[in-house]
Amino acid sequence: MITMNPTSFASDPVAAYLVVGIIGAVVGSFLSMLVYRLPIILKREWERDCREALALPPPEKAETFNIAWPASHCPQCRAPLKLRDNIPLFGFLLLRGRCRHCSASIPRQYFLIEVLTTFAALVSVAHFGLTPRGAGAFLLGAALITLTFIDMREQILPDTITLPFLWLGLLVNRGGLYASLDSAVLGAAGAYVFLWLVFHAFRLATGKEGMGQGDFKLFALGGAWLGWQLLPFVLLFASLAGALYGGTLILTRRLTRSTPMPFGPFLCAAIWLALFYGWPLMALYLRGTHG
Repeated sequence: MITMNPTSFASDPVAAYLVVGIIGAVVGSFLSMLVYRLPIILKREWERDCREALALPPPEKAETFNIAWPASHCPQCRAPLKLRDNIPLFGFLLLRGRCRHCSASIPRQYFLIEVLTTFAALVSVAHFGLTPRGAGAFLLGAALITLTFIDMREQILPDTITLPFLWLGLLVNRGGLYASLDSAVLGAAGAYVFLWLVFHAFRLATGKEGMGQGDFKLFALGGAWLGWQLLPFVLLFASLAGALYGGTLILTRRLTRSTPMPFGPFLCAAIWLALFYGWPLMALYLRGTHG
């Protein structure tokens, strides 16, 4: 029997990592469902609120749709998935990426989310151990993965994820888990204000909006978890990665200069990287720039 405590790694590290990987895969399966359903739920809520504000009749009553209902099904033929089809990681592989009933292609993002979440669980425990820091790193990684894929699909960063994890970052740093509380508070406030100023300066200079306000909150989330000292690294890495990716798409004519591109995924990647390697990378950068 495997007990999930720090001694598990010393006595049977392979079995302990296997349990951690299974937990990560199960969470990833839930996240893949959340990425699909949450934007639909939010859009329905926004439509209802807008109709109410405009004194319009409510929309026609639709079937119940939330995180728990309806059960997992093929979005094309609506056929319910069998239990074996829902096995994290292996379900997609057993189906060879196609619906058992109608042979419609299953989006690869579901499998990718499960893989990335499993990876996040393993890396978190490998880096921080079976500790509160390891658990917190995994929770943050799961949130960032969810935000990344929602932003890529819908170009929104839901407050229902961003704001709770911003507050959670401040709470975990109340005891200095990743940064001092003072640094976390300054990081959250400073990150939001900085991007807010950049946003309005860009709009005044060009008449266009360079980013969404969800990016302000996501950057503040990063400040709450990492502290203000690592925010320059986060912003630099995210900006360079975004510029490189966008520039490549423009050169290959898969994107035009006027096409909006979400910045959230690059911020998420930068926050995740900084959580583990921010300080060593900052030191390496400073040594390189100052000889």
